[in-house]
Amino acid sequence: MESVFWVSVAFVAYVYVGYPLLLAAYTRLVRRQPGPPPAARSQRRDDCPGVSIIVAARNEGHRLPGRIENLLDCDYPADRLQIIVASDGSTDGTVEALAPYRNRIELILLPPLGKANALNAAVLRAVHPILVFADARQRFAPDAIRRLVAHFRDPHVAAVSGELVLDCERADQSSGDQSPSTIGEGIGAYWKYEKWLRRHEAVAGSMVGVTGAIYAMRRYLWQCLPTDTLLDDVLGPMRLVMRGYRVTFEAEARAFDETAKDAAHELRRKTRTLAGNFQLLAQEPRVLIPGANPVWLQFMSHKVGRLLAPYALIAILVSNAGLVIKAPAPFYVATFVMQLAFYGLAIYGAALDRRARTGGMAACEVNREAA
Repeated sequence: MESVFWVSVAFVAYVYVGYPLLLAAYTRLVRRQPGPPPAARSQRRDDCPGVSIIVAARNEGHRLPGRIENLLDCDYPADRLQIIVASDGSTDGTVEALAPYRNRIELILLPPLGKANALNAAVLRAVHPILVFADARQRFAPDAIRRLVAHFRDPHVAAVSGELVLDCERADQSSGDQSPSTIGEGIGAYWKYEKWLRRHEAVAGSMVGVTGAIYAMRRYLWQCLPTDTLLDDVLGPMRLVMRGYRVTFEAEARAFDETAKDAAHELRRKTRTLAGNFQLLAQEPRVLIPGANPVWLQFMSHKVGRLLAPYALIAILVSNAGLVIKAPAPFYVATFVMQLAFYGLAIYGAALDRRARTGGMAACEVNREAA
């Protein structure tokens, strides 16, 4: 029991603390810049290659007009932009919503076979050498495309991830009185940690995944995704890394999004991400082989470690309980009580957040009926 306890503690500590410290130390040693020098980021018109922007969407008709306007307003030569919207079996009037833009975009109507199928179909329609992938919900900063494309001056760079800025992060930087939910605050803190890891992984060599809401790739390197792919923003980049290319990060290429409004939504997202990571291991088992995967240590620490960490936490709790029952030493009693308190507070906080959200929705309904 004692061995299980300490091995599990060491594993969790490495995944969430040890690996970031190792990454930080390594990047300080190599001091490698993950992209072009700042002077290269303000491109002349002649330096702007053609870009095909791909938006895969299902039943996003209420968002797509605003999204198209955002993309058309980007600071990039309009004659070098191709906007492709792949509708994955939409039934909400997406065609009618995009009717005013039919001369400025290409709309592909597809059966509901999933996002991966929509991406594959859109790439086949793309005509430009650089692909930029976007979602319907987020918005790009005006210079986001320029900053992504600047990295392709390096022939070893195959893909570039931008930075997703959540509303809770923007609220922290402003003087407004908007306050995200406790769920939103937790997501925001975790996302900052995740972006820190990605930024340092890019400096160390290559990222092990990109931000699906804003990333770019060389078109000729695209490989069709299996139609059941859950994490296109991990499988695609990892295939490039396995072929010897770099996937880097551009912190100044920003997209803006909202955090999840409740725990249920975030739980669905996390479940999909975990399932997608397991699926990745089945689709590309070579990522587990040190010699075949150039970023094996990063992948095992960042991705596989996260998959195994929940089981390690369970092992810590169970082994700690066994140690308390067998021989209630003060140290193990204290660690067991702290674990129970931690999980209890987490459950209590989620319950409070849910109650607050439910009460807010009920108040909105009352006000609507009164009106």
